[in-house]
Amino acid sequence: QLQLVESGGGLVQPGGSLRLSCAASGFTLDSYAIAWFRQAPGKEREEVSCISSSVGSAYYADSMKGRVTISRDNAKNTVYLQMNSLKPEDTAVYYCAADKYGVCGDFDYWGQGTQVTVSS
Repeated sequence: QLQLVESGGGLVQPGGSLRLSCAASGFTLDSYAIAWFRQAPGKEREEVSCISSSVGSAYYADSMKGRVTISRDNAKNTVYLQMNSLKPEDTAVYYCAADKYGVCGDFDYWGQGTQVTVSS
């Protein structure tokens, strides 16, 4: 069974950091592009970042550029999203998704999400 599982969310104060993890089971991530999305209540889903499969090129949304870094550890079959200088408006459920063509296009598999809350 192909599955993505996010972890690492939680409550953090403004200015704090979190590292989210997206672990795959049932398939290997190295041939997939992996993206992180987020959705806050009452707002549309937003693609935060994506890393392609082959050369590992990364995309970052303007809303988080300079504050997030996406990386992959193929040995652990896991992709990470390091988030720094968090703001209350970053509060959302964060999801990872996998694109089997490796190019950050259409996403075939989705995780269940992890809640990130930024509040004092």
